[in-house]
Amino acid sequence: MTILALGTAALIGYLLGSLSGSLVLGRLRGVDIRAMGSGNAGGTNALRTLGWRFALAVIIIDLGKGALAALVAPWLVAGLLPTAVAPLTLAAVAGFCAVLGHVWPLYFGFSGGKGAGTAVGAIAVLAPWCILPLLLVWIVTIVGTGYVGLATILAGIALVPAMWLLGPDPLPPVLGALAVILAVTLIFTHRSNLARLRDGSENRFDQALLLKRRR
Repeated sequence: MTILALGTAALIGYLLGSLSGSLVLGRLRGVDIRAMGSGNAGGTNALRTLGWRFALAVIIIDLGKGALAALVAPWLVAGLLPTAVAPLTLAAVAGFCAVLGHVWPLYFGFSGGKGAGTAVGAIAVLAPWCILPLLLVWIVTIVGTGYVGLATILAGIALVPAMWLLGPDPLPPVLGALAVILAVTLIFTHRSNLARLRDGSENRFDQALLLKRRR
């Protein structure tokens, strides 16, 4: 029953995660954001190509599905199966699989976004003490460099120490493992950003670049 319970939580998370905000809303507008701008089905590309209202709706959906996966999976699994698996473990599995669904969505040809928003939604439910430090790292990097991808990567890495240093003592092992896995996943999904940073072709979000505006 343990494997079945974990598998059910994973499936719930993956199916929710596959509901990509930019792709669902894009279909309603008759566009595919993967054919626009950077080709990424995420909030940043949505903002650059379709404006802040569209991007805001995308971010709300992507955050919400990560949070929803972590919230509903333990409840649904408990209602369907007799299991001794801890609700926190089921929530963590569902939250991570929601990120996988966002990156490789079942409903959109397994071509989605990079998973950051969905990861934040899951973390907001599972480890809310991490949100403020991650947001600070992200904002400081954005205003200092203008690189959204770099800001997301550094925030993902910061999740690991934030989880351990600010969380309960002792920290549930499943949360420590989730922090590491999410950090690695975000580095992997942003590998193209790292490549562009190395060759100097990465796009800057100039509107947020504080240092440039001061020159």
